[in-house]
Order: sequence, then structure tokens, then C-alpha cells
Amino acid sequence: MGTILFILLFILFIINVPVAIALGMSAAIIFIIQDSVPLVAIMQRMFNSVDSFPLLAIPFFILAGKLMESGGISKRLIHLANVIFGRIRGGLAIVSVVACAFFAALSGSAAATTAAVGSILIPAMVKKGYDKNFSTAIQAAGGTVGVVIPPSVPLVLFGVAAGVSISDLFIAGIIPGVFIVCSLTVLVYIISVIKGYGGGEPYNFSEFLKAFKDAFLALMMPVIILGGIYGGIFTPTEAAVVAVVYGLIVGVFIYREIKLKQLYEIFSASVLMTSVIMFIIVGASIFGYYLTREKIPAQITEFMLGITDNWIVALLIINVLLLIIGIFLETAAAIIILTPILAPVALALGIDMVHFGIIMIVNLAIGFITPPVGINLFVASNIAGTKFENIVRAIIPFIIVMILCVLIISFVPQISLFLL
Repeated sequence: MGTILFILLFILFIINVPVAIALGMSAAIIFIIQDSVPLVAIMQRMFNSVDSFPLLAIPFFILAGKLMESGGISKRLIHLANVIFGRIRGGLAIVSVVACAFFAALSGSAAATTAAVGSILIPAMVKKGYDKNFSTAIQAAGGTVGVVIPPSVPLVLFGVAAGVSISDLFIAGIIPGVFIVCSLTVLVYIISVIKGYGGGEPYNFSEFLKAFKDAFLALMMPVIILGGIYGGIFTPTEAAVVAVVYGLIVGVFIYREIKLKQLYEIFSASVLMTSVIMFIIVGASIFGYYLTREKIPAQITEFMLGITDNWIVALLIINVLLLIIGIFLETAAAIIILTPILAPVALALGIDMVHFGIIMIVNLAIGFITPPVGINLFVASNIAGTKFENIVRAIIPFIIVMILCVLIISFVPQISLFLL
């Protein structure tokens, strides 16, 4: 029946049934055929899957990201990055990646990071003479760090699914996130040198101080949020609420770039995005319930260990699987489905679960820039006004660099665990 379940799920995906419905429907049909679980128990399972205090962090971090995007924080961070890096060869392109890192520390979302930074920098890069497809690809790739650098919605999902400390996952995501940013920056610099993209006018120290002062409140947000979590002042869920309050005060009363009439749109967009994620969690919970009930994760663990007991080979297989799944499946669904399956394998191989969480999220982050799903590619191409297929070739070098980053992060655990 397990094989039938996956075949049924694949068929539903092929005919474009929404991910959440496909996950829930496929498992529910198997339960009905077997007549082994009452439908009321399935309904209870669906409710219990979202009846979780840690999951409250998701809507609040999404709302905080929307407030940051609309409150003038993103453009101040971009200006500061431009002051620091703009004079370097390919400086504006480097600014794009660095600005994504800044915004990632506020939003927790890859798509939000791409949209917030890309709406400003893609037109600016094209105006400066950068190739439009290259500019769009940079922004799509830079946005992927939004799910690696804390706070991160996918890290929250993995923490809930695997029963791992979300605070530890947030700490573990810092160095890998910075590592990816540095790797993308080096790639951007090399391409800029080859193509002859120049730097901007140099800024003096007084301009840096002015830009830093203007962006100070924006820079303080990750300090307050992450410092509060790591200092034991509040939990990640409480931190998400603090982020919303902070973003609201700064955007409405200090920067005064959010008008009261905009709040309805901001809250509506946040509710819509939250409902999509929660709906996926509900559908995936039924799917995961069937897998657990039939002991499929244990069977997969036994099968994997039957192939090899070498953790290096097994981890390579897991990485390939995650990369393939990330190409076709939405990140939230992939985390909810794969965590119960792969976590026992990782434990059996002696892989630290916090480290494994980072491996999984970085792998799935690549799915944001790989067709056909490639959410960041769609967001960036819409901003640039270019066709999706035009940026596929330009994104290839970035995908290669991120795969190399995944391999290094996978086989050098200290990168993720050093701060713990």
C-alpha cells in the first residue's frame, strides 16, 4: 500500500492538484481503502498538526517580513550595503547579495527577500549597464539565504517536525548562511570582472556614518530578536511577536513609510501566505501519519543501511534525494514529508540532528532557483519584466556554487555546530 500511496501522490501532482490537497487526499484514500482508521481520527490528526505553540512563529515572522518590506527598512539596508561595497568591481551586484543577507536576518522568507531587495536593485543594476538576466539571477540566488540565515520559517518547520530546538537551529544557521553569501559574492565578483562591470563612485567616511545612522534601527532588529532568543529572554515564537511590534513601530511611527491604509494589505498578504503554509502542514500531517503508522521510515532506514553503513556515501545519497525533491516540491511540504523519513536515517548514521536540519534546509533552498518550481526565479523575473526561460541559463553558475556549499556544509559539521 505504501507504493500505491506514492504512485497516487505522483499522479495527483501530475494533474496539478494543489500540494496540500494532494498530500491529504492520497493518504485519506488509502485509509478509506484499508478501512483501518476512522475519518474522525483523520480530522483530529489534521487539527493537532497545527495546534502547536512553536508554529505560531510562522505567521508572526511572515508578518514581520511584510512590515520590513513596506516600512522603508529594505531600502536603508540596501543604501548601507551600497556605501560599503558599491565601489568594488561589480559592486552593485555584490550589494544585491549582501543586502539579501541583511534582509534575510529580518524576514525568514526566500521569496520576501527576493521581492524586497530585487524591486530596488534589479532596475538599478540594469540602469548601470548590467545584463538584465544576470541581474535577475543574482537576486533570485541571493534570496535563497532568506531561509538559511535566522529567523527562518523552514527552520521552524523542521524543528517542529523533528522535535529539535528551534533556538539551536537558528544559531546553527548563522555561519552556513554567511558562508553561502560569501560564496555567491565571490562568484558575482568573478563574473563582473570577466564581463567588465564597473564599480560606483567611492563614498567617504562621513557618508558611511550617515548611511549607518539611517539604517541603525533596521540593523538593531536582528540583534534584538536573535540576541533575545540566544540570551534566553524569549522563545523563538515570542521573538516573532517582538519582531512584529518592532517592525510596526519603526515602519509606522519612526520611518513613517507605512500608512495606516497600507496595514490592511500587509495583514491580508501575511494571512494568505500563512494559510497556504498551514494548509500544507495539515495535508502533510495525514501523509506523515500514514508513513509512521505503516513504519515506512523504519523500512527506508533499514534499506539505506542495507546499501551502505558509510555515513559519507549515505549523506551523498540523501543530498541527491533532497536536491531532486526540492526541484519539484514546495519547501514546507518537503520538510513535513521528508523529515519523519530521513531523520531516523540520519540518527542511525550518527549525524547530529541540528546539523542535519541545516543540510536539509540548504538543499531545499536550492529548489527556490531551480525550474520548474523555482519560486525565486518567478518572483525575480516578474520584477525584471523578463521571461522565466531567459534567466534559467544565467542561474546555472549560482546553482553550481550552492551545490558546492551544500557539500562543504554537509561534510564539515563544525560550520553548523561551531556556535552551539
